[in-house]
Amino acid sequence: MKRKEKARILSQEWLSPGIYSMWVETGMAEEAAPGQFVSLYSADGSRLLPRPISLCEIEEGRIRLVYRVAGAGTEEFSSRKAGDTIEVLGPLGNGFPLKEAEGKKAFLIGGGIGVPPMLELAKRLSGETVLVMGYRDRQMFLKKELEESGPLFVATEDGSFGTKGNVLDAIRENSLSADVIFACGPAPMLRAVKVYARQQKIPAWISMEERMACGIGACLGCVCESGEVDGHSHVKNKRICKDGPVFLAEEVEL
Repeated sequence: MKRKEKARILSQEWLSPGIYSMWVETGMAEEAAPGQFVSLYSADGSRLLPRPISLCEIEEGRIRLVYRVAGAGTEEFSSRKAGDTIEVLGPLGNGFPLKEAEGKKAFLIGGGIGVPPMLELAKRLSGETVLVMGYRDRQMFLKKELEESGPLFVATEDGSFGTKGNVLDAIRENSLSADVIFACGPAPMLRAVKVYARQQKIPAWISMEERMACGIGACLGCVCESGEVDGHSHVKNKRICKDGPVFLAEEVEL
């Protein structure tokens, strides 16, 4: 059940250029699941729309948000300190279907700011997991935490660490295989993952990144094309914030 509250910031940490980690004390942690997100509100009244931030870790009474500074709103968040309060709405969206991995070997694939949601997911899955993460360079935020959750394979765009290229290059170079895929990252990566999953004949669940306005499915500002008619808009669309952000890859067009 989503709620809106003034939450207390427990800590704020710089992880790598433009990437920050914030722990927030909130009762919504008891209901949150990996793959969901929250909306953070600016203290500046001129910035009416909240910023969606995915959940990186969920613990009793608190959540961890790892985010990239991409504009004035997230720049403001990065200046907050422990003890400050921030307005939060959540948990929002639908998370990863954990039951789909029961008794199976799972790929957890993250790219860029799609890496953080994979950490809580890795902690929740009980079966065998293989983590494949893609970064721009050797500024690999969350690498240590991910390594504690399972075998980790890394691809960097500039080749400074691991496989040079993308996550699929890392999978092929290391001859990796799995029975199911959970992925989060930019659209080009998810598009390639969908093609790979189809070729391998395995299901892929993808968490889509998108600019959002309301975050609750009312404004239709973050729709994607789907194969079936949506009961809300009555066209072949899915609302990423409300129906997603996690979808079976074959259900949506990328």
